[in-house]
Amino acid sequence: MSWLEVIPGEAPLIVAMPHTGTELADAEGGFRSAWLARRDADWWVDRLYGFARLSGATVVRTGISRSVIDVNRDPSGASLYPGMATTELCPTTTFDGEQLYAGPGPDEAEIARRTQRWFVPYHAALTGEIARLRVRHERVVLYDAHSIRSHVPRLFDGELPLFNIGTFGGVSCAPALAAAVQAICARTGPSHVLNGRFKGGWTTRNYGEPDKGVHAIQMELAMRGYLDEPDVPDEENWPPEFDAGRAAATVAVLREILECCIGFAEDGG
Repeated sequence: MSWLEVIPGEAPLIVAMPHTGTELADAEGGFRSAWLARRDADWWVDRLYGFARLSGATVVRTGISRSVIDVNRDPSGASLYPGMATTELCPTTTFDGEQLYAGPGPDEAEIARRTQRWFVPYHAALTGEIARLRVRHERVVLYDAHSIRSHVPRLFDGELPLFNIGTFGGVSCAPALAAAVQAICARTGPSHVLNGRFKGGWTTRNYGEPDKGVHAIQMELAMRGYLDEPDVPDEENWPPEFDAGRAAATVAVLREILECCIGFAEDGG
C-alpha cells in the first residue's frame, strides 16, 4: 500500500497525519477540479513534523486526499460537530462550501468502497501501532497532527488561534497532559486555545481512552505559523511554499510539545 506510510518508533508516542495526502487515486475523474479537491489538505504538516521520527515517535500517514475519503471522520457518517458547518466522510464540498462534484457525489456503494479501500487500512495501522507500543509502555500518546488556513469564514469567525488543542472536552486524555501542552503554548507566546472550535476529530474521540492507557490529543495549527497565506487562495498562489524561516519558531514549540507527550507517557505526568 504505497499510499500508507507507517514508520515505527519505540517511544510511547504516535504522530498521526490523516490530512497531508494529495493523491486522488481512481476518484480523480469525478471531481470538478483536481486543484479544488486538493486545496484543503493539511499542507506541509509532514515536513513541519519531520523531526518527530528522530525523537523515536511512530508516524502514521495517508497519502490519500481528504476529498477522496476523510479518515478523521466518523465512518457511520455522523457529524462530529452537529449544527455546525463541516465536511463529510466523503466530502461533497470544500471548506468554503464550493461543490467538489459536478453531480451529486459518491453514492452509498462508492462510499463503502472507499471506506474499505483506504479508511479501514489506515485505522488498522493506527490500531496495530497502539497495540504494539502498549506491550512496551504503560501509557501511549496518540497525537493527531493537523493544520488549516487562518481564515475560513464558513467554519469559524475571525482569525484562528495559532495553536488549537483538542481533547474532546477533556475526555480523550488526562487533564495533566492537556494542561502541560497548553502551558507550553502559553509560555512561548503565540495565541492558543484548548477545546475551542476544533475539539478533536474521530481519531481523537475514537482512540482516546485514558483509563486504558491511551491518551489522544489533536493539534490544529493555523497555517500562518509556517507559510505565507494569501488573502484569497487561487490556482496561482495555493499552496504556498513551505517557509522554513517562518516555521522555525513553530517547530521549536512543536518539538517541545512532542517531548512533553513522551515524558508524560513515560512518567504519567
